[in-house]
Amino acid sequence: QVQLVESGGGTVQPGGSLRLSCAASGRTIDTYRMAWFRQAPGKEREFVASIGRSSAINTYYGDSVKGRFTISRDNSKNTVYLQMTSLKFEDTAEYYCAADRDFLSAARISIVNEYDYWGQGTQVTVSA
Repeated sequence: QVQLVESGGGTVQPGGSLRLSCAASGRTIDTYRMAWFRQAPGKEREFVASIGRSSAINTYYGDSVKGRFTISRDNSKNTVYLQMTSLKFEDTAEYYCAADRDFLSAARISIVNEYDYWGQGTQVTVSA
């Protein structure tokens, strides 16, 4: 079993930045694909970003965050990060970390049900 705990959420003004962290325990996640999803009230859970074992060539982003968010991982700390910049009102949501132990094709990386483990979420609010 893998336990995931997100942190780093908060309230920020439009144009601001935040860095989310996802600390894993129970097993090392160096062979897992990791991802961030988000869910705003009344909306479906949305894919944000994903990173594979070889992070240099294996990162993917949702269209709404490309160029603004960066996913990274530090396997020595069993932790995944999401650096968020140029935040917008529409980025307000609960952000969830997810892990998948199997290989995922590019077409399936953004699918919620493909991921085996989930954290409890951390709230990000963009407000003036």
